[in-house]
Amino acid sequence: MFTKKAMIGLSALAVGALALSGCGSSSGGDSGKDADGKITLTVATFNEFGYDNLLDEYMKLNPDIKVVEKKAATSNEARDNMNTRLAAGSGLSDVEAIEMDWLPELMQYADQFVDLSSDSVKDRWPEWKSGPATTEDGKLIGYGTDAGPEALCYRADLFAKANLPTDRNEVAKLLEGDWDNYFKVGKQFVDATGIPWYDGATGTYQGMLNQIQNPFENDDDSVMPLKDNTTIHDTYNTILDQSAAGLSAGLSQWSEDWVNSFQNDGFATMLCPPWMLGVVEGNAAGVEGWDVAPVFPGGGGNWGGSYLTVPTQGEHQAEAQALADWLTAPEQQIKAFQTKGNFPSQVDALDDPALLDYKNEFFNDAPIGQIYSDMSKKIEISPYKGTNFFAITTLVTDALTRVDVDGTDDADSSWDKALSEFDQLGLE
Repeated sequence: MFTKKAMIGLSALAVGALALSGCGSSSGGDSGKDADGKITLTVATFNEFGYDNLLDEYMKLNPDIKVVEKKAATSNEARDNMNTRLAAGSGLSDVEAIEMDWLPELMQYADQFVDLSSDSVKDRWPEWKSGPATTEDGKLIGYGTDAGPEALCYRADLFAKANLPTDRNEVAKLLEGDWDNYFKVGKQFVDATGIPWYDGATGTYQGMLNQIQNPFENDDDSVMPLKDNTTIHDTYNTILDQSAAGLSAGLSQWSEDWVNSFQNDGFATMLCPPWMLGVVEGNAAGVEGWDVAPVFPGGGGNWGGSYLTVPTQGEHQAEAQALADWLTAPEQQIKAFQTKGNFPSQVDALDDPALLDYKNEFFNDAPIGQIYSDMSKKIEISPYKGTNFFAITTLVTDALTRVDVDGTDDADSSWDKALSEFDQLGLE
């Protein structure tokens, strides 16, 4: 259920501009073709979607189409671009990738996106994937791409230094259980090696957050006052206690220091949804020892997952929808998984031998298709993420960063700043 509150992240002026902007032109005729008679479609993504080879394949299958990918470095950068250009009423790509955490914000402006409902995608996704992208009157604004069942990436060579098991199934047995066990083993590792256990507080927070049914909002989209949210505050304190104990490398994910840490034994483990595998492999190129264990603290969790949308600003909406349909079909999503580890969200893909038999050479030939299929079955909670989720969770991650990465605050003072920033949102 979505409220009519103004979308956090857009200024009042921007909201007004959005309301005044038109719905764009529909696709049709020969308009927009180049001198060779081709239509150019732009696809805006972020991080790694595994589309490099797929877009080339699509152009071979459709010689009258030229596809250009615009790749943002982070999802936050992509979100800022989306908000700005939605407000301006122009400038968005023909196909825009969006992350599930900011989907609820965009659902308030469903009229700015093409209804992607069609027979070709009927029952393609489970309800938990397609439902959040469907309006109350049945309009589908996004085609689901990947899902994010969690496992654990680890450095087997660093585990050996601490006399810990290195075989992935033995590692799974070692770390089976709750977060306390994960932190307990981490303390043993740090004491033995002096190397941090994981990369940073915010990645750990994300894993713990996704096991909370209602982290910030009730099912009716009403907001819980942050000052009274003991579940989040306890999670925050638990994570920063581990930072104080030396388990965190104090790195901000996607930062230059984080990227460089993969080349210098920066940490031993990290929470790994499948889309993270391509990132790890790229950053750790030439480094041996990475593996994937079929285990996750607390049992199971889902981190991330994205959608492809077609903004109504585009000139070639029909062609853009056809491209988004093709990219999110099970066959293409398995190829994206094999390229960058983006785990398919499509129903038919989950039982495909091409997925289940897939191994990754970089991660010591880990059977990651089977691992993530198994881990997806351990997911018990799909957190409610309402209209204001992104804004509130950003306050908490910023508070963690001030302590864990920047070192400018202690846990209490940084939390007080988060409470003040929450009050400024005016959500109560």
